[in-house]
Amino acid sequence: MKRLMLKVAAILVSFLLFGSLTAASAKSPTEKNKEVAVKFYNMIFVDHKVEEAFKLYSVPEYKQHNPMAASGAQAAIGFLGPFLKSNPQYMGKIIRVIAEGDLVAIHNHVTSGPNDRGRAVVDIFRVVNGKVVEHWDVIQDVPAKSANENTMF
Repeated sequence: MKRLMLKVAAILVSFLLFGSLTAASAKSPTEKNKEVAVKFYNMIFVDHKVEEAFKLYSVPEYKQHNPMAASGAQAAIGFLGPFLKSNPQYMGKIIRVIAEGDLVAIHNHVTSGPNDRGRAVVDIFRVVNGKVVEHWDVIQDVPAKSANENTMF
């Protein structure tokens, strides 16, 4: 009887440990949204695989808030694809990622080549069911001189 109780206790302890490890390793919806937005961003601005990024991580009715670009995944592909093809050194480097619920903000430094100071950009993506459905951005040139010693990043 004592032996049986020890086995049951060992099984319960294993179950509790395994259950808590599984729960601790599970990603929250916000973490999953961050992962999707980062993969989407990198596929476009690092790998220059625009069409593939939109097929994998977006929806056809992708909503755009940048006034220079039309809404829709096809419009974004048509806008970004030729731009990146004609600017092969254009590169985005993620500095930080901040997320809350379905919104993911990626603060990044984009440059068009090694001698370009670039721009500080914050891209904001709304992610629903693992897909980027909406985008906003704020863009600011990196100046040659600054009134302070802090960087933009």
